[in-house]
Amino acid sequence: QVQLVESGGGLVQPGGSLRLSCTASGLIFSDNYMGWYRQAPGKMRDLVADITNYGRTNYAGYVSGRFTISRDNAKNTLYLQMNNLQPEDTAVYYCNRVRQPVDWGQGTQVTVSS
Repeated sequence: QVQLVESGGGLVQPGGSLRLSCTASGLIFSDNYMGWYRQAPGKMRDLVADITNYGRTNYAGYVSGRFTISRDNAKNTLYLQMNNLQPEDTAVYYCNRVRQPVDWGQGTQVTVSS
């Protein structure tokens, strides 16, 4: 059974930073094209950053230059370094496969507020 566990969220002031982690089990992590998604209250879940199994990355325009996605295949872990956070980044953040997503984890709440 595939399991995705996100962590690292919290409350941060505008301009602050957080590093999210996602640990995957039940799949060959290194073979998978992975992404970070977020869902703000009342909005659809959006893909904000993704990384291929070869390490090529792609970002939504509104996070480009502020967020960095990375992966450690040896640890079955996906990361999202988030810098210069803004109130509009407030959301629940999830990780999942980009192609054929599996069951969603619980996500990790990121709140940006002064």
